[in-house]
Amino acid sequence: MKSAVTYLFLIGLVLVACKKEPVELDLGTVDASRYVAIGTDATAGYSDDALHYDGQISSYANILATQLSATDEVDFNQPLLSENSVGINLNNDAKLVLDHKTDCKDTVSLSPVRIASQGDIAAFSQNTYSSAPFDNLGVPGLSFLDVATVGYGNSSLGAGNYNPYFTRMTSSETNGSILGDALARNPTFFTVMLGDADIMDYATSGGTSGPIPPSSGADGVGFDGTLNAMLLALTGAGAKGAIATIPDVTDFPYFTTIPYNGLTLDADKAQTMNDVFNPIGLSFVEGDNPFTMECDCNQPYNVRKMVEGELILLSIPLDSVKCNGMGSIVPIPDKYVLTLAEINELQTKIDEYNAVIVQLAQTYDLAVVERAELISELKEGIIYNGVAMSTEFVSGGAFSLDGRNLNPKGQALLANKFIAAINAKFNAAIPYADVTKYDGILFP
Repeated sequence: MKSAVTYLFLIGLVLVACKKEPVELDLGTVDASRYVAIGTDATAGYSDDALHYDGQISSYANILATQLSATDEVDFNQPLLSENSVGINLNNDAKLVLDHKTDCKDTVSLSPVRIASQGDIAAFSQNTYSSAPFDNLGVPGLSFLDVATVGYGNSSLGAGNYNPYFTRMTSSETNGSILGDALARNPTFFTVMLGDADIMDYATSGGTSGPIPPSSGADGVGFDGTLNAMLLALTGAGAKGAIATIPDVTDFPYFTTIPYNGLTLDADKAQTMNDVFNPIGLSFVEGDNPFTMECDCNQPYNVRKMVEGELILLSIPLDSVKCNGMGSIVPIPDKYVLTLAEINELQTKIDEYNAVIVQLAQTYDLAVVERAELISELKEGIIYNGVAMSTEFVSGGAFSLDGRNLNPKGQALLANKFIAAINAKFNAAIPYADVTKYDGILFP
């Protein structure tokens, strides 16, 4: 917990038991009879590096749908995996759980591990649309450029040309689109969270995935043109909505858990490092040092020391760091590091995207959900009904075990941000969700 602690008071909080009792609910000028959610990982409930049932039912969209109803009669259909599914990600891995793990030095500690040797692969071959059209159209990994792409779930296009998460929920593999399926529901209210997957794709690749899509451009090219076309279609029949901003993702534990200067050397190892690297102008001391990393510099050696402010990704193979010299004799590959230039590119694009979001929210009279505000609060540390939460990995209790996505408690906090924005914009009195009823990190 950071020294500065922010106390989060949620006015109008309603404590609920196992079964929701009827409450006084004032939707103001909102008609929530047909609520549709469009978004990426958070909207879908993706967490612990996989899509799984527990995450889906705890998505902010599902929590919000529950709070929009005064009883248990919640009409919000989701493409749920089975309750006993081990989850699935695009690498066919199962979800992460916290368990004991032995590292390369035979040290046993609690660590995220896969709950099964492989994920629920069958889930990608089962289209569940026939049961009912879906209201939650959150698709993990969705680029905003593909929100209206026809055939986005068409598996015959081959790997990389479609999204298998949409395949299992689309109205038609060849003719369906996310926006089309949303409009088919004739929504009276909608929420949107887009652009964050495009930012995260660049960030989690260490800046190697290619340029972030431009903030300006026509529909299907730039963020403003694409978002404008989508919002024009959604509001065309009079639907109201809320749209979320994008936070500074470099505050996520995926990027902040491993310090840039975590290379601890004794006197002998420091001497060895100096013997190797002094000829190219790099020196090391006994104690803490910056890790070494690949770079387009010091030709032909292509290695330098990291500098303060640069970030190591949680995807780095820690056994290679502990036992095989990665970050010392062997420089860390660029794909595991965000350099200062890459961080600047991320923050510039986030600012540009958010400016578009705010401007279009004004154009279409939408509530603006400051997701960035929530992450800033968690970075400082909050206490909710006696429960401390922060952005710290595992111990912070708000992020899931992948370090990139919120866990159910964090999702409930996000749902309450949506509720606060909707209440303020549309003169409503929607009760807040009780964050303490949702799971955080589960310890063995």
